Amino acid sequence: MKKFFKRVATYIKDAYNELIHKVSWPTPSELSNSAIVVLTASLVIALIVFVIDLGLENLMTFIYEKVF
Repeated sequence: MKKFFKRVATYIKDAYNELIHKVSWPTPSELSNSAIVVLTASLVIALIVFVIDLGLENLMTFIYEKVF
């Protein structure tokens, strides 16, 4: 059991050292630019899904009115 806690402690120390010394964190301006890109892409995808949904709804309404 002692080995387990020693391995966990070593893992946590290694993870901390990697986060502090090896990870390159984005600058605030890079982060803000990335957020704008994600927001824009999300809105475009939502608009595309909305248009497809609206088109399929109208198509199904047209088909059901003709059949029934």
